[in-house]
Amino acid sequence: MEAPIVYRRRRLVAIALLALVALAMAGLIAWLSGGGAAPGGGKATASKRAAPRPLLQLPGGGRRLLPDRRIVAFYGAPQADELGELGIGPPAKMIKRLQRQAKPYARKTRPVLPAMELLAVIAANAPGPGDRWNTRQEDKVIRRYLRAARQAHALLVLDIQPGRSDFFTETVRLRKWLKLPDVGLALDPEWRMGPTQIPGKVIGSVKSREVNAVSAWLSQLVQRGRLPEKLFLIHQFTDDMVDEATLKPRRGLSMVLNTDGFGGQAIKKAKYHAFTSSPRKAFHPGFKLFYREDTNLMTPSQVLHLHPRPDVVIYE
Repeated sequence: MEAPIVYRRRRLVAIALLALVALAMAGLIAWLSGGGAAPGGGKATASKRAAPRPLLQLPGGGRRLLPDRRIVAFYGAPQADELGELGIGPPAKMIKRLQRQAKPYARKTRPVLPAMELLAVIAANAPGPGDRWNTRQEDKVIRRYLRAARQAHALLVLDIQPGRSDFFTETVRLRKWLKLPDVGLALDPEWRMGPTQIPGKVIGSVKSREVNAVSAWLSQLVQRGRLPEKLFLIHQFTDDMVDEATLKPRRGLSMVLNTDGFGGQAIKKAKYHAFTSSPRKAFHPGFKLFYREDTNLMTPSQVLHLHPRPDVVIYE
């Protein structure tokens, strides 16, 4: 039989060893669970889990467009003054005019977001490449207007006049721009021609199936890229230009039906009231003004007295 002192000594050694094993196991568990320290106090060799990427923001901050803001835009292209106000003069000077025009629409509870609606596809009166009857804007032009928009904390909206092409084809080829958080899309069905129609000779139209295909594709682009809400605007000039009752709302898109067409105030107000009183589902109201063609151009105060008040106001 062992002496009591030897027995106690062995027992103390065993307890000490058990304690060391327990400490080692605790350190290993902490290291495996991502504690960052290896057993024994050394630095962990495994890389720390990357922090989540911050969500992209709209110009001026935030991720929701409507009804948080009111958008005021200039429409056009630099190829000719007749295409609209946007193309008159260098983009830097144009943006100053836009900001002056947008200022009266601002309210404390609803700030204004300026926008530049650039014709990215322009309907043409000749077949052109691929018999499309349109002209596609060069990348360098789109890049120049995007740069000006960003300097002014504004949106860039790419407008499509497809000619004998279609909206889906022309939209998909603009993907590299539309995947950016501050670039929206506008469709102009007046210039959507049939296979034998010539732009400028007839007023075009589009089937809701084509519009719904475009909006579904754009919505997926927004969701995959974790983008803020994207403006999706359809110009509406006549009752049969687009079947608004069968248009589908889409996640991630601020969808706008914009009352187009020039004339006197009474005609413009009547058309706006007629369009906004019909079924519009999730679409916000928009209103377009023409500096040259409108008779007695409506003031911002008169525009804001329309019912419902337009969420988007566009000047051509």
